[in-house]
Amino acid sequence: MEQEKVLDLMRELGALHQGHFLLSSGLHSDTYFQCARILQFPELARELGAELAGFFPGTGYDLVVSPALGGILIGHEVARALGRRFVFTERKDGVMMIRRGFEIAQGEKVVIAEDVVTRGTSLLEVKQVVEEAGGVVTGLTSIIDRTGGEVALPLPLHSLAQVTVQTWEPDDCPLCAKGWELTKPGSRGN
Repeated sequence: MEQEKVLDLMRELGALHQGHFLLSSGLHSDTYFQCARILQFPELARELGAELAGFFPGTGYDLVVSPALGGILIGHEVARALGRRFVFTERKDGVMMIRRGFEIAQGEKVVIAEDVVTRGTSLLEVKQVVEEAGGVVTGLTSIIDRTGGEVALPLPLHSLAQVTVQTWEPDDCPLCAKGWELTKPGSRGN
C-alpha cells in the first residue's frame, strides 16, 4: 500500500486530526493520528497488518508483540498475516510489563508492532521487556512513523507512512503560547 493511500484513508476515516494535542510521548503537536479509527474496520485492519507483515518475509519470526493499547489491533493483524503468535505488553504503575499469563520463550524471535511511533518510547520499553524475558527483537514496524528520522532505534522501523509532523516540548509549544486548548487523546496515563 502506498504511503499516500494510507494517509488518504486516515483523512477519509477521520483518523488524522489537526489541533493542539498532548501526545503519549509527552510532546505537543498540531497533528494527531488516531489509528483506531481505521482499525475499527476488520478488513482494513487485516489489509494493513498484511502490508506490515510483508516487511518480514520468510519464517524467521516466532512472535509479534505490541504495547497496549494502541498497538494491540495492528499487532494482532501482523501476527495473523505472519501466521505467528501474538502477545501484548501493558503498563502497571507506569512500568511496561508482560501480564495476563503471557510468556516469551528464551530465544524467540520477536517483531514489535505499533500503530504510531513518535519518539520510540513504547517500542524501546517493549524491546526491554522482550529481552528481559529472553526474547530477541528482530523487527520493528508501525502504521505511521512520525519520528522524522531523528530517533535512534536499535533496528530499522518499517512503516506504511513516514510523516514529518511538528512537535514541541511543552515549555516551547507555540500553541500553548497562543492559548489554544490542549487535547489529550492518547492512551498513556489516561
